[in-house]
Amino acid sequence: MPTREPRLQESQVASHLVPIVIGGDVLAYSFVREFHRAYGVERSIVIMTDDIKMLSSSKFTDCRIVANSGDPDILVPTLISINEEITSSDPEAVTIAVGTDDAVAALLAEHREPLENAGIVIPYEDFEKIDQLSKKDIFYELCEQLDIPYPKTWYFDCGNTDNIDLPWDEFSFPIIAKPADSSAYKHAHIKDKRKAYEIYSLEELKEVWSNIVASDYDGQLLIQDFIPGGDDALWIINMYTDENGEIRVITSGDIVLQDHCPSAIGNPLTIIGCKNQQLIDYVMRIQDKVKFHGWSTFDIKFDERNGKYVFFEMNIRPGRSSYYVSLGGVSFVKPIVEDYILGKEVEKEESYRPFVYNIVPKYVLEHTVSDKQVLARIKELEKTTEPNSDPLHYSADSLAHNFWAWLMRINYIRKFKRYYWDTDGKQYVNNNNN
Repeated sequence: MPTREPRLQESQVASHLVPIVIGGDVLAYSFVREFHRAYGVERSIVIMTDDIKMLSSSKFTDCRIVANSGDPDILVPTLISINEEITSSDPEAVTIAVGTDDAVAALLAEHREPLENAGIVIPYEDFEKIDQLSKKDIFYELCEQLDIPYPKTWYFDCGNTDNIDLPWDEFSFPIIAKPADSSAYKHAHIKDKRKAYEIYSLEELKEVWSNIVASDYDGQLLIQDFIPGGDDALWIINMYTDENGEIRVITSGDIVLQDHCPSAIGNPLTIIGCKNQQLIDYVMRIQDKVKFHGWSTFDIKFDERNGKYVFFEMNIRPGRSSYYVSLGGVSFVKPIVEDYILGKEVEKEESYRPFVYNIVPKYVLEHTVSDKQVLARIKELEKTTEPNSDPLHYSADSLAHNFWAWLMRINYIRKFKRYYWDTDGKQYVNNNNN
């Protein structure tokens, strides 16, 4: 049973809950729309480093541009000041701070004490557990213990400048390279930086390695076996677990299309809801071991060579595409509000109503997805998916917001041309990150 005292009654949430969202991406707006759609919250404060028009044009946002908001010396006092501003005009108001990436989630958890002492609700697990589970090498150690498939992986210390050469002759291409510590990597200054690297030659690998060791990132770089298969071999699972470690809400989806832009590679763009019991059994095994509290997101790929599902990582927060949970029938903000604001036991639910989550235009799907049956399935599901398959399109919001959301959707045509169609699906080290 929950041990927290309720901060508000459910009838008070619409008028007295003020979410503070840190970030300016799809997940940021997903938080805004779902707090409004599920609970009638008319105002969410959004902290971002630049003016993102689809957010600043929303009638449900109060946007604040804060330079270097990833710096705790800036973000923590900013949050406390905003909380004071809100509660001075409404003494019954309750603020809750949520982030849109691993680094912000870890920052909020690490600075929980001053933030909660100021009256801000921080809906995240303890920092120590977040810090451990967000590191991919530690997650793979956990997979090894639990007999869960994961990619063959080499680990290299980017801070060890005395030994910067890799065992070049050990690698068979293509391979994948990515940071072990996503939070530290986010703030590093790296030439031709990308979220993950898909590398097809020794020359490309040497350039990537040289750029990273020359940077201020001093964590580990992982080099991994490339799992064959296209975007449609990818899977995702989201689950919410209570403070006793029990799974309360769970959803899985078959990814049809992922982002190929260097700064966002791997983010799902099109997902068909699909219950995969084998994957659910795996994550239940993980949860039985770690007893994590809150939302977590797992990235997985089916390896056609051996018929196994391979786990890539565990994100310790709602993922960028978490709106797909809402499409399955359970608003992804509901467990957070029930747990941290209402102080009640989170209702146990599976979120598997038939749906498609889709953020790209029809043109991109038809020029990228070759399986006609999948395209037909998406077309049918878009007719019945409620409230809307695109997280950025919200009929209750302003015309201006929906115009900017439409432009962002159309922009995927340009992005896919540059980073996928014109490169035959390959990434190149010398591509710019815009």
